[in-house]
Amino acid sequence: MQTIIPHLWYDTEAKEAAAFYVDLFGGKIDWTYTITDTPSGDSDLVQFQLGDMTLAAISAGPYFKLNESMSLMVTVADKVDVTRLYEALSDGGRVLMPLAEYPFSPYYVWLEDRFGLSWQLSYAPNLDKPYQFDICLLFSQDQVGLAQPMLDYYKDKLPQARLGHLSYYGEGQATVAAAKLNYAELFIGDQKIIAMDHGYGGEASFNEAFSLMVYVDSQEEAESWYEKVSAVPEAEICGWAKDQFGISWQIVPRILMEAYDTASPEKVKAVNAAVMTMKRLDIATIQNLLK
Repeated sequence: MQTIIPHLWYDTEAKEAAAFYVDLFGGKIDWTYTITDTPSGDSDLVQFQLGDMTLAAISAGPYFKLNESMSLMVTVADKVDVTRLYEALSDGGRVLMPLAEYPFSPYYVWLEDRFGLSWQLSYAPNLDKPYQFDICLLFSQDQVGLAQPMLDYYKDKLPQARLGHLSYYGEGQATVAAAKLNYAELFIGDQKIIAMDHGYGGEASFNEAFSLMVYVDSQEEAESWYEKVSAVPEAEICGWAKDQFGISWQIVPRILMEAYDTASPEKVKAVNAAVMTMKRLDIATIQNLLK
């Protein structure tokens, strides 16, 4: 079961990007909705599926830019398909590590697509499905060295969390002394999140453009998540939070996301107006406005 949903922030291209990814990987769009009267004007929302992963995206203005500190790691069962995906995703984008054989993968590429989203594609001939999608966190700049503390913290705080494979930099492999982990896995149930310290420091760090979203069913569940992931009180706005590692989170009532697909425009507009005034989202208020 997927607990953490990647949420992607675009200027105006959320629906275009989602449609491109869905076509490329054979996924599907769950729903789209346009919120009006936001500080960014009209904002498109979209929820979509790639393989076994649910993702969400928003067009909400040029305030945050996607970068390579957070990426989607895609393990691919067919080597030819890696080439196809690379050619499509790199068109109009930029390559960060060229398509080649590496010690950690027989066929791998790291790139940024034309919408700014970072992808890592890796061939795995023994994969039992076409694609495996995972979130990858690259701790860069001032956050180098925080991969291990982040893993240890969430391993203890999140239900069903455990550590998987851990690999550390050897002597001389990293130019930044604080860099410790060159690859690590955090499992939340059967969902995998990959974490790494950038061995060279990097040029970009976490921001709100790529956030981790969690759907909750009760205020009690929401508060439990806030207690775990909110370490910057001033970052709490409209359900957003930021943890001590610089990662942005969204704690979102499931009823709100379902309303975008099922409720009347009038009710959704009333809910959105209320949400704009909230820090932590109040589920009772949202429920009452949707009645």
